[in-house]
Amino acid sequence: MSQGATHRVAVIGGDGIGPEVLAEALKVVDAAGVALDDTPFELGAAHYLASGEVLADATLETLRGFDAILLGAVGPPVGSTEVPPGLLERGLLLRLRFELDLYVNHRPFVGTPGSVSPECDFVVVRENTEGTYAGEGGFLRKGTPHEVATQGSVNTRMGVERCVRYAFELAAGRPRRRLTLVHKTNVLTFAGDLWQRTVDEVAPEFPGVAVDYNHVDAACIYLVEQAARYDVIVTDNLFGDILTDLAGAVAGGIGFAASANLNPARTGPSMFEPVHGAAHDIAGTGKANPLAAISSAALMLDYLGEHDAAERVQKAVHTYLAEHPAGRSFPSTVAVGDAIAERL
Repeated sequence: MSQGATHRVAVIGGDGIGPEVLAEALKVVDAAGVALDDTPFELGAAHYLASGEVLADATLETLRGFDAILLGAVGPPVGSTEVPPGLLERGLLLRLRFELDLYVNHRPFVGTPGSVSPECDFVVVRENTEGTYAGEGGFLRKGTPHEVATQGSVNTRMGVERCVRYAFELAAGRPRRRLTLVHKTNVLTFAGDLWQRTVDEVAPEFPGVAVDYNHVDAACIYLVEQAARYDVIVTDNLFGDILTDLAGAVAGGIGFAASANLNPARTGPSMFEPVHGAAHDIAGTGKANPLAAISSAALMLDYLGEHDAAERVQKAVHTYLAEHPAGRSFPSTVAVGDAIAERL
């Protein structure tokens, strides 16, 4: 990317600690010397309660015109009944994934000093627009003793193959060049068969990549006991959602877990977000860990072509963590952002 390039970024601070951690992420991006033309958008639980809208069609169309979206966190306080369950998840987060075709959820994990697996270094590539989250299903005789609830899993060859192909391309560019498919082929014999056949058929195009398979339950054990065995994991939407939270805990804590919701075809903006949630209980206290938001911003910089800046930000994060094992002794949200920025 040429020096002085300006990138148009939509900034969704959201709820709880979201605005606080994004402020530090933007501070770090500025310190890295990257110019952003950032525009704030008020979306999330607070916006819904104030306006009655989750994501207006006009807002969605405006978001399509940006180079990237940086999101903090959305959601009401735990136990709140003012926002119906699933409303923000489906109406905002999943709608953005589906409408912008953010079909790859890319989540890197590098072990931090003092974590369960300090030596781990792997990426989970989660299919992001199909599976059980596609919304197939419904109720029959709801609220009666004979109620039936169905929730289908949608897996298309196109959706599976483009995710698998992305994972192979990623693995081919990493030093270890290893890809592991995680599924449940012994029980989910239709969806699992499609995923396995797709991996088998794409693999010959990448002869330098070693291929492995784990059942998802076995993968949960290995992530805790042998996380260093993994390089690139590719999996479906639901399994990926669960595995990445476990991986976050193993690699140091969910407060370090960054993510990229990618449209590799670049037909619209990709979205970058920490995965720790809104954490209303510590909002405004200065206790929020901004490192996941900062790392998510680094993923955004890499996507925008600012590879040198992205690498320097991630190096600064890793240096900070080496000096503060597992990050558990950091002084405040702002102080951590300042410390990372100073290293740049």
